[in-house]
Amino acid sequence: MWIQIVLIVGVVAIGAVFMRRTGADNHLAIRRLLFGAFVLVAIVSILFPQWLTWVANLVGVGRGTDLLLYALVLMFLVFVYTQSRRNAAQQRRLTLLARKLALLQATTAPEGTPPHGPTHTPGPDPADGA
Repeated sequence: MWIQIVLIVGVVAIGAVFMRRTGADNHLAIRRLLFGAFVLVAIVSILFPQWLTWVANLVGVGRGTDLLLYALVLMFLVFVYTQSRRNAAQQRRLTLLARKLALLQATTAPEGTPPHGPTHTPGPDPADGA
C-alpha cells in the first residue's frame, strides 16, 4: 500500500513538472493531453496491476510487465528520434547564426583594421612617465 502511494505521488509530481509552461513549447496542448493520459494510465496501472496484464492479454502479450517493457522501448526510440531531429535543427540554426555574425563583423570593421580587431601590441603608457 505504501509503495503505491509513493509511486502515485512521484508520477503526479513528475507529471506536474513536465506539464508546466516553459515558454518555448511547440504543440503544447497536444503534449499536455498525451502526458496527462500517460499519468492517468500510470496511476491506474499502479493501483490495479492486474489491469495491465488484462490489456497485455488483449493485444497478444503474455504479461503486463512485458507490455510495459515494449511500450518503454518504443517510447525511448521515439525520444531518441525526436532529440536527434531537434539537435540537427539546432545545429543548423547555430551555423546560420555564426555565418550571420561573421558577415556582420566583416562588414562593420573600420577601414584599415582587420575584421578581428587591431593587431598592434600596446607599448608603455605615456601617462606613466616612461
